[in-house]
Order: sequence, then structure tokens, then C-alpha cells
Amino acid sequence: MRKTHLAPAAVGGALTLAVLLSGCVANNPASSALTVDITDDGCNVSAATAASGAVKFTASNTGTQVNEFYILADDKLRIVGEKENITPGATVDYVAQLSPGTYYTECKLGMVGAGIGTSKFTVTGDEVALSGTDKEQSDTAVTNYVAYIKEQTDGLVTNVAAFTAAYVAGNDDEARALFPTARTNYERIEPTAEAFGDLDPKIDFREPMATEDGIPFTGFHRIEKDLWAPAGFTPSTPAERQELADGLNANVKQLFDLVREKDFTVSLSDISNGAIGLLEEVATSKITGEEDEFSHTDLWDFQANVEGASVAYGNVRDIAVSKGDDGKKLVEKIDKQFDALNKQLAAYGSLDAGFVTYDQLSTQQVKELSDGINALSEPLSQLTHTVLGIAE
Repeated sequence: MRKTHLAPAAVGGALTLAVLLSGCVANNPASSALTVDITDDGCNVSAATAASGAVKFTASNTGTQVNEFYILADDKLRIVGEKENITPGATVDYVAQLSPGTYYTECKLGMVGAGIGTSKFTVTGDEVALSGTDKEQSDTAVTNYVAYIKEQTDGLVTNVAAFTAAYVAGNDDEARALFPTARTNYERIEPTAEAFGDLDPKIDFREPMATEDGIPFTGFHRIEKDLWAPAGFTPSTPAERQELADGLNANVKQLFDLVREKDFTVSLSDISNGAIGLLEEVATSKITGEEDEFSHTDLWDFQANVEGASVAYGNVRDIAVSKGDDGKKLVEKIDKQFDALNKQLAAYGSLDAGFVTYDQLSTQQVKELSDGINALSEPLSQLTHTVLGIAE
């Protein structure tokens, strides 16, 4: 789970992931390049308008705390794009495909709570359609990735039902065995859930984030705490277990339904940025061991994030290759580093056979995994630029 609290939204039939982004263009000559000055109390975008198409935001955090940058739809609720984990002193690039319309930009200090520096942002111009081979590649990537999302939510509903049934019945050994595998489908596609307002916090918030944000601590990690109860903690009663299980099942079913709405779609930037975001999540909450603090089943989540990133990347890989020599070289680097990272993970187990718990890894082993993530993160961070055909 990423350390974010997304803008609350009433999730309904009209809400789709980046529906405002679909139909935008790679190689748009009118694309914009903007800067974002992030401080502890401000979020200043260098211009209030941009041309439709691929818009590049270069964000610099001159504040004292980690921050993140959001692009919201005109209702100030739906999340059109986000760049997380912008640490103090860091400058990062984020590329979004934006159709003409009204948006809002804001930052989130500490990646929790209310947004700061919320400002109106207008995208002008016309929708620019892809044509020929570009359009065929784009349509194929979107179609295949949407199908993957639906497939994963199908597995999620089934696996969570089995997990919660064991938990409610008091079969704690069985529930503990099912906990990491019940999360796998979710971890592969978490950026999708994060686009639906408060759905991700309900499903996957950790206790410190829930406490800091003043929301109920529910979902996977609340059940995890029951199953691996720390000293001094009073586990839930049978009635409380039933309530927690019902809530988790209802929320994953809501995600299942939302991605099957007739107008649900994703854009190329959603897919490529999703790959980048999943790996960034590994580099933050997974590598530190803070994600599954009671069960220490972080390596299952780690592997699922890497698999999800690999699938997202695979859906836009041919588009990157089609961009010429630079694209081909980038793909070679990404392929190589994905292979290397998967080999590292295989030394500790697999999703089918299980992994060693994260607390069994030595400091040196954790460092080696961190180095593997960083080696992949560097070329992968260039993926959206390449896919959309804009300069770094």
C-alpha cells in the first residue's frame, strides 16, 4: 500500500480511471513542459494552462518533508495523475496525457491529509487522435491492460473471500497462510484502486496512516494485526471479525464492479506511469519492511508489485521500441534489469511456493534487493517520456 490518502470520492458509475485522459496523443507537437515548485505550504505550477496532449511536469521539493503532486479532475475529487514520494531536495519528472478541460493541481505534505496549493489548471486545444500504426499499438495496449485489470479483480474477489472465510471461522493458521496470496492480485494493480478516491485506504491502509489521517483502520492490515497479534493487543471478537471481513469483501467487490463499468478505460500514460509507480512502491514501503509489519510477508507483495509493473511495461514495450534507437536501447535496459531483479527474488522463494519472511533477511540481503530495484528504476523512469514521444 502506498503511503497516500487519496481525495475522497463517491465511487459510482460515472467514475472511471483517467477517463479524461483517453484519446490523447503521443508525439503531440503542442505538448507542454512546466515546473512545479513544492514547499511545505505551497504547490506552485509555472503556468495555469497547457496544450492538450503530453504535459511534462518537473517538480522540485524545496521543503522539509516528503510530498506528492496531484492532478485532479474538475470535480476536485477524481485523480487524473499523481507523482508520489518527492523527497526534500529532489527534482523529478512526471508526464501526463491531458485532454482539453478544467483540472486542479495540488500537493500533499507528508503524502497524507488535505491538499495544499490547490489551483485551477486549464488544458486548451483539440483532442488529437492517433492514426495508423500508432493508434493500433495504443488501442492494443489499452485493451490488453484493461483486460488484465479485470482478470486481477476477479481473482482478488475469489481469494479474499477464501481468506476472510477462514478468518471469520477462527481458522487462524489457514487465514495466515492465505493472507499474502489474497493480497497478490491487489498489489499487481494497486494504482487502479488508488484512482477511486478512498477505496484504497479502506482496503489497504496501514495503521499509522489511518491514525494520522483520522480514518477507521480497516482492510487487509487490520485483519493482519488480529492474525499476528502483537504484545498487548486485544484481538477482535467474533462479531468484530465478521464486520471487518464483510467490509473488505464489499470493498474489493466495489473495485471489481468499477472496472467493469462500460466507460472504464486507461490511457497510455496510466499504463506506463503505473509500471513506474508500482516499482516506486517497492522502493518505499516494501524495501523498508513497513508494509506487512505484523506478518513480515513483504516479499509476496514485493513480487506482486514487480509482476504488475512488468505486465504494465509489457503492454507498452512495443510502442517504446517503435520510437527508434533510443526506445530500443531503453527497452534493452529495462528487460535486463527486470530479469536481474526477478532472479534476485527467486533466491528467496516464489508466489507459488512461498517466500521467507522479511525479518529473516540480513541487512546485506536487503541492500542487494534495494540495489536491484534502483537499477531497474533508473531506466523505467524514462518509460513514459519514450512512449509518449517527448523529450526528457
